[in-house]
Amino acid sequence: MSKYTIKHLSQDDFENVISLGNLVHGDGYLDLPSIEEMLGKSTKDDQNASYVMYDGSTLVGFRITYAPNNWNLDQWCTPELWPVDKEQVAYFKCNTINPDYQGQGLGGQLLRTSVATLKEMGAKAGLSHIWMQSPGNASFKYFTKAGGQLIKTHPRRWNNDPSLPDYVCILCGTDCYCDASEMILVFADE
Repeated sequence: MSKYTIKHLSQDDFENVISLGNLVHGDGYLDLPSIEEMLGKSTKDDQNASYVMYDGSTLVGFRITYAPNNWNLDQWCTPELWPVDKEQVAYFKCNTINPDYQGQGLGGQLLRTSVATLKEMGAKAGLSHIWMQSPGNASFKYFTKAGGQLIKTHPRRWNNDPSLPDYVCILCGTDCYCDASEMILVFADE
């Protein structure tokens, strides 16, 4: 049993999520309109696949996940290579853990919680674009450990991304050279 509280993302969490997201990923990564849109994509049939984790009043981390058939494929998606029909694929948008809490397996806890909800929504898999330049390549290691399979690597994924017009990468600045590995996690039948 975790000593932390996990609950569905709600509007009450927006300020904390925006602050932590911009701290970990870089200024302009999240703002109020983007997090509102993300919550909308997370919700389907009164179920919400996005979660936050707290230690008392401190936001430990968050997992933003889009429900199946509630997100748009873009040029960084190659559904012809996926082992599951695209209609049954959810999207793991972002998993962020406060630097003071990293290395405890908390990202995995949030992922498992989200996957349980996605299964209830009818998803068979979840896709993610993994930040390959994350410190120690932790993002890739964490998603691979969870069972994620590499589909394709996309160079400079976040460079001039119109969905992030004010983004300043914590590594590259305004001209982001970071790569994303498109990975899919097929959910085990239970």
